[in-house]
Amino acid sequence: MPEHAHRSDHAHGSEHLHRPGPVRRTGPVHPAGHAYGTGHAYGPEEGGRTAYAHGPTCLTDAVVLAVHDADRAARHYRTVLGMRGIAYAGPETGSPHLRSYVLECGGARYVLSSATRPDGRLARHLADHGEGVVELALRVTDAYFAFDYAVDRGAEAVTEPYELSDRHGTVVIAVIGTAGPIRHTLVDRTRYAGPYLPGYLPFPPG
Repeated sequence: MPEHAHRSDHAHGSEHLHRPGPVRRTGPVHPAGHAYGTGHAYGPEEGGRTAYAHGPTCLTDAVVLAVHDADRAARHYRTVLGMRGIAYAGPETGSPHLRSYVLECGGARYVLSSATRPDGRLARHLADHGEGVVELALRVTDAYFAFDYAVDRGAEAVTEPYELSDRHGTVVIAVIGTAGPIRHTLVDRTRYAGPYLPGYLPFPPG
């Protein structure tokens, strides 16, 4: 049986390609000092009122690739490039709109996603642009601050920070847009110990 993921957010109709849907929504709790679009992004120091001197520290969390056949692509990447399977999400795990395989190689993580129905952002991206990178996930230590920081400096606010939880812990995710079709997802996984994200299961054997 798939793990049940719980969501807490104020998402604006965004389809996130690196996580499975649908999940339960409840209201978000934002840290003190975080006011979107005000030009003030405060850090978590005393009272939440100490302004950061520098921008958020980002590492590459995952490169999300839109492909026509995720099953075939995952087999190819594992066989030809020796990538290691980490996690999986699809209709069997409660994600009816996509099929995703999470692979790792040399410390880099790739998510291969294909659409399972003709509607939705992933299907539209494949129809308009073909296979290729559709989303870049950036690992941050504070998704609220990173989102504020980026939006204050001109990034499009696609989805405000929200939480996803399962028995492995909680991640905080936000989405920003820049020029072009590729979205940037901000991921804070400091309180999460699962294989990838809530709703993903360990990679099937074989």
